[in-house]
Amino acid sequence: MASLAEMRIEHVEEPSMDPQGRPEELRLLEALLFAAAEPLDQATLAKRMPDGVDIKTALAQLQAEYAPRGVNLVKIANKWAFRTAGDLSWLMTRESTETRKLSRAAIEVLAIIAYHQPVTRAEIEEIRGVVTSKGTLDVLLETGWIRPRGRRKTPGRPLTFGTTESFLSQFSLEALGDLPGLEELKGTGLLDTRLPTGFTVPNPSDDPTLREDEDPLEPGDLDFALAPAAEPEPDPGPQPQPEPERGSGE
Repeated sequence: MASLAEMRIEHVEEPSMDPQGRPEELRLLEALLFAAAEPLDQATLAKRMPDGVDIKTALAQLQAEYAPRGVNLVKIANKWAFRTAGDLSWLMTRESTETRKLSRAAIEVLAIIAYHQPVTRAEIEEIRGVVTSKGTLDVLLETGWIRPRGRRKTPGRPLTFGTTESFLSQFSLEALGDLPGLEELKGTGLLDTRLPTGFTVPNPSDDPTLREDEDPLEPGDLDFALAPAAEPEPDPGPQPQPEPERGSGE
């Protein structure tokens, strides 16, 4: 008969290791993305990975893994980063954030630049039908949502403006093409359904390559974009004219 001690012994099986478990490249991607100070593009990540790794597939797998978690892997302007899940944003309310409400003019200018870039100040004014104050562009430049792209090859060589990655991040856009089109704008009530015949919404593109009608920026152009407008010199008014010399009579 077996002893009492033998009867109490329970057989414990060692957990089996699944050979098809989580790929090592996913751990490497996690480490790189969590340690990065800014979003990383696919090419940069691929350089740090072992040879033979399909970086596109690995990113898709990692994104799917984190989809239900408190931190999500998101793609912004063709770069990857971990961000807090959108439905948990209320947890961040303890952070002190200064909210600055844009004026209606600034919103209009931002929308025109987003849809029509590259665009000059004169072209913005032509679309809006009113003069755009320099302060409006300064506010948008300070937010980091727009940037000078180049100079138009026209008399005066005006600056051209376009949007930035910060603009995409602020409005949760993966690419500029995700901006709403004509039908979406109508559906949200932002456009009157009774529009003029032939009215269209441009297909926006933020391709950084300069167009044929643009020249590269010159040194100091970025500083000039934020410089205060020069004050006109005061009119000195009419100046006293010297009296003509009198000739001596004989």
